[in-house]
Amino acid sequence: MVGETLANQQVRKIAVLGAGAWGTALAMNISERHLVSLWARNAGHVSGMRKARANPLYLGDFKFNDQLQVEDDLAVAISGADLILSVVPTAGFRGILQDLKALGSQQPIIWAHKGLEPQSAKLPYEVALEELGDPKQTGQHWGALSGPSFAAELVRGLPTAVTLAATNEAFSNEAALLIHGANLRVYHSTDVIGVSVGGALKNVMAIAAGISDGMGFGNNARAALITRGLAEITRFGVALGASTETFMGLAGVGDLILTCTGQYSRNREVGLQLASGKSLADILQGLGHVAEGVNTAREVMRRAETIGVDMPITYEVNQALSNGKSAKDAVTDLLGREQKPEAI
Repeated sequence: MVGETLANQQVRKIAVLGAGAWGTALAMNISERHLVSLWARNAGHVSGMRKARANPLYLGDFKFNDQLQVEDDLAVAISGADLILSVVPTAGFRGILQDLKALGSQQPIIWAHKGLEPQSAKLPYEVALEELGDPKQTGQHWGALSGPSFAAELVRGLPTAVTLAATNEAFSNEAALLIHGANLRVYHSTDVIGVSVGGALKNVMAIAAGISDGMGFGNNARAALITRGLAEITRFGVALGASTETFMGLAGVGDLILTCTGQYSRNREVGLQLASGKSLADILQGLGHVAEGVNTAREVMRRAETIGVDMPITYEVNQALSNGKSAKDAVTDLLGREQKPEAI
């Protein structure tokens, strides 16, 4: 795809892997301009979508158009695709890459899921580097798509803007052009690390914001959490090699604000319910969707200790999620930290 002029091209084929709410919304949006194959592992889920021409399990009764086909066979889904868009949970990303390799796929891959891999505490770009190799050597390009985006708004045709980052600038621009269109605006970047970090860590801060809102601490406290949360995210990202400027953009502060305040935020909802005294197990059972921040908090703390980055908000969220600390005590201890200069 690198070196071609996509603006003048005809309809292309995109394979979207993962038929949750966000994957389906992206598939439906892109299918307004290109052929799309939407893949899901569960044959029963696929059968239901084919029958309804919609994804009632995750996205209501919004109807698929004729350019969107649903598959449960991965080989069929990616056959002839110009680009693969992975929207599976981060925990399953490595397995998908291994499956694609086993099929001999050399297509470029963009992922739109956010989080850290359980156990390894690795970000998706690190998983891609291990499984696919360095694009500069292999020629198989990959990158991340992230930004302030709720599936329920994208599918309704409401304006949405995101960032696509890849290590190759030409590919980043061309892939962004391929996805860009209708109500979806796609900016391009080469800071894969920063875009990945921003998308993952904002979910943890959203849980903190939900706890604060659920405790009735008000707008002042939420604004403080968002601001200091951004400082935490930036410290972590810069330590890994990200650019500070990325965190001032859509994949940083944009996504953070939306996830900490929006009504569709699953991670904020986890925080709200924790503040009400519900157990994490009951919250997750009733949620019905993946809340990436739950696993991310634990993995970020493991990683932060390794690289020596101070993450007080993430620490307290993880204490509430994984170590049985009450939401009230977690926020009280966070607010009780000693006075210090404001700095990133």
